[in-house]
Amino acid sequence: MGFRKFQAEHIFTGRELLGADQVLITDEKGKVADVVSVKEAGEDIQVVNGWISPGFVNSHCHLELSHMKGLIPEHTGLVDFIIAIVTQRHFPEDEILQAISDAENEMIVSGIVAVGDISNNAISLNQKAKNRLAYYTFLEISGWSPMIADPRFLKGKEYYDLFEQLNSSNCRLSMAAHAPYSVSQKLWGLLQPFFQAKTTSLHNQETDFEDAYFLNKTGDFNRMYEFMQIPTDFFTATGKSSVQSVAHHLHGADKVLLVHDTFTKESDIDYLQKIAADQPNKWQYCLCVNANQYISNALPPIELFREKNCRIVVGTDSLASNHSLSILNELKTIGKFYKTIPLTEQLQWATFNGAAALGFNEQYGEITKGKQPGIILIDGIENNQLTTASAVRRLI
Repeated sequence: MGFRKFQAEHIFTGRELLGADQVLITDEKGKVADVVSVKEAGEDIQVVNGWISPGFVNSHCHLELSHMKGLIPEHTGLVDFIIAIVTQRHFPEDEILQAISDAENEMIVSGIVAVGDISNNAISLNQKAKNRLAYYTFLEISGWSPMIADPRFLKGKEYYDLFEQLNSSNCRLSMAAHAPYSVSQKLWGLLQPFFQAKTTSLHNQETDFEDAYFLNKTGDFNRMYEFMQIPTDFFTATGKSSVQSVAHHLHGADKVLLVHDTFTKESDIDYLQKIAADQPNKWQYCLCVNANQYISNALPPIELFREKNCRIVVGTDSLASNHSLSILNELKTIGKFYKTIPLTEQLQWATFNGAAALGFNEQYGEITKGKQPGIILIDGIENNQLTTASAVRRLI
């Protein structure tokens, strides 16, 4: 078997940055054989301009909404965005399937190797079965009224059983609750056994109305429930933030991807760290900054997460709330608004951390001997930061 040798301005391994005096050696399929000095590497070295990195991990996506690209205007706010999703997502199946295929192609071209994908149905199953990307499917179920908990769960369990048949090392699965404001106590109880000792997902504090509803039952969610004709008389305000109100339901999960976190506060982080003191990486904060900009023109408190030593991963959300499914574009936006965060740290969020969160770290997320993480090249880097001209391409 032949070997390929790559020398670049830097090699980012997933956790550290190596200099130009190092050469990456892989087999023809991209399995890492070694990283050695130029002096030890011998001949036939391919010299490339830019940074070599493991392939990206998109920790949060909604592949099944890819057909809604450009359909919802920007800056609607979350409530009107949700109403638009619910009322406008129904398209002919062939159009949805084509959009899913096109979106997957986009992710592959943009250097993504693994995806944490939210599925409310099984329409993405056949695409995932092609095994072109590694997928952790979060079979997501919602239902705010306790009266619909049983039928919602049973329908979700049907989809869950279909995905379970994929049974591949590159296809992982758990159930997930959609969000604190869309899952009743009864439904939480039905879901819990299906994310025990697994990674699960929760849309969290994407708008300030979310906390307002749990604190005192005020805010724009009342308009959403009224529009959807969902009764709310059963719910009594908890007097706590949304995530503090529901975190106990996630006790048995190994890891929880808290997605968006746009309005998460220090008191929330402190609370979550306290109740999982024996699981330091249980709570993973998934940044989807371009979707936050698209929907609410807001950003999560990334510096606060860093100060609190939170484990951070990166996602794109869906094409209904984003112009692309590019992790590089997410990092560009982070770098634009948070100029002091080192690029190496951001890249770790998008590679090593994401792979570990989804349980794909045996193969992905890190350039180290024996792994086959996908090898990508990022160019247009100046002063160790991304620029508007930065681009990514797959080397293997």
